[in-house]
Amino acid sequence: MKTYCIVGTGGRGIHSYAVPLVKDFPDCAVLAGVYDINWKRAALVSEYVGKNIPVFRDFDEMLRTCKPDAVIVTTKDSEHAAYIIRALEFGCDVITEKPMTTDAETCAAILEAEKRTGHNVIVTFNCRFFPFYVRIKELLMSGVVGDILSVHFEWLLDTRHGADYFRRWHAERKNSGSLLIHKATHHFDLANWFVDDEPRKVNAFGTQRFYGPHREQRSVRCLDCPYKKTCEFYMDIEADAEMKRMYRDCEDVDGYFRDQCVFGDRIDIEDSISLNVRYAHGAVMSYSLTAHSPYECMKIVINGTLGRLEADTAFGGTNLRVYNRKGERVDYVKVDKREIPGGHGGSDPAMRSNIFRGFTEDPLNQMAGTRAGAMSIGIGIAANISMKEDRAVCLKEFLGDFYDM
Repeated sequence: MKTYCIVGTGGRGIHSYAVPLVKDFPDCAVLAGVYDINWKRAALVSEYVGKNIPVFRDFDEMLRTCKPDAVIVTTKDSEHAAYIIRALEFGCDVITEKPMTTDAETCAAILEAEKRTGHNVIVTFNCRFFPFYVRIKELLMSGVVGDILSVHFEWLLDTRHGADYFRRWHAERKNSGSLLIHKATHHFDLANWFVDDEPRKVNAFGTQRFYGPHREQRSVRCLDCPYKKTCEFYMDIEADAEMKRMYRDCEDVDGYFRDQCVFGDRIDIEDSISLNVRYAHGAVMSYSLTAHSPYECMKIVINGTLGRLEADTAFGGTNLRVYNRKGERVDYVKVDKREIPGGHGGSDPAMRSNIFRGFTEDPLNQMAGTRAGAMSIGIGIAANISMKEDRAVCLKEFLGDFYDM
C-alpha cells in the first residue's frame, strides 16, 4: 500500500488522478492529501471522491504531515519543476503530468535533483497507452517498414479544442512555454517513441495570426464581454455547472479566469508551427501543428527501408495502412476500433494501472522517465530558441553532458 499526495487540483488533477486513485485503487493506494494555490478548488476533491481528503494551505506542510511515498504533480506547467524538486528532496518519488517542465534551466535542475536524491520521476505520456498508437508501435517494432528513414507528422486542433488553449493560462509563454512545450510534447514523445531514437537538431518557424490580439472586437473575458452575442468563440462559464463550480466560484481566491478572450492582449504564443528534426541515427522529421483547423486530426507517415506506414485519425476514425517496397498494401494490419471507456480513449486507465499497480514487464517501453521527458520538451525548447534566434539549434546546447549519457 502506497500513499500519494496531489499538488494541483484542476480538471486533470481531480478527474484523472484524485477520483480514480480513491475509487479504482483502494487496495494499493491511499490519497493522503491535496494542495493547490486555490484552496477552495482543492476542497472540492472530497466532494468528487466521496471521501474526506485533507486539504493543505502549504505544500511543505503537506509533505511533512502526510509523508507520502509519491507526489502527483498536475499544476500549471511552469510550476512543475519547483514541486518535483521539492518532493524529490523530501524523499518522495514523483509522478508528473507532461510536460516535465517548460525551459532548459528547470529541466537541468530536475535531472540534477533526481540524480542527487536517488528518487524516481515518472512522466505521464498517456499517448503511449492509446490503443491506436500502441498498434503503430507494435508494427514498427515488428520491422514492417524496416529501418526508419523519415517521418511526416501533422497535428490539427479544431476551433473548439484549439481555442480552449487560448482561453486559459496556456496562452502565455511564461506559464506553458508555448504549445510547442505544453501540447506538442505529446507528439514529440510519440515520434521519439516510434523512431526509437533521440532528437539532435531542430529548425523551426511559427506564427500567430488566428488567435491573439488581431481582432478589434475583443475583451478580457467572455463573461462580461460586450461582443458576446456575436462572437463565435463565446463561452458561457456560468451555464456549465462544472466550469462554474471549479473555476467561476473559485475566482475570488486566485483571480484566475477560465473564460479569457481568445483574442486577448495577453496571448504571446504561436497558433501555427512548422519544424524539422534530425535524429541521432539519421532519421529526419517534419512536424506541423495547427491550432485553428476546421476539423481535428492526427496524420503521420513513417518511411522506411522496407516500406511506408500511413496513419490518421480523420473524422473520428482510426486509419492505418502499410505499403511494401513494391507499392503493395500489406493486408494484415488490424486496428481495434471498439470504443474503450476511460479518459483519452482508454489510455488514461491503462497508464494509471501501470503506475499504481506496478508492472513487471514493459516490452513496448511505455513507461517514461526524465530522459524521455527531457527529449520531448527538448524539441520544443530547441524550436522556441530557433524561432527567436532564426537558426537551427542542437539539443546539446542546453542539455549538455546529459545528452551524451
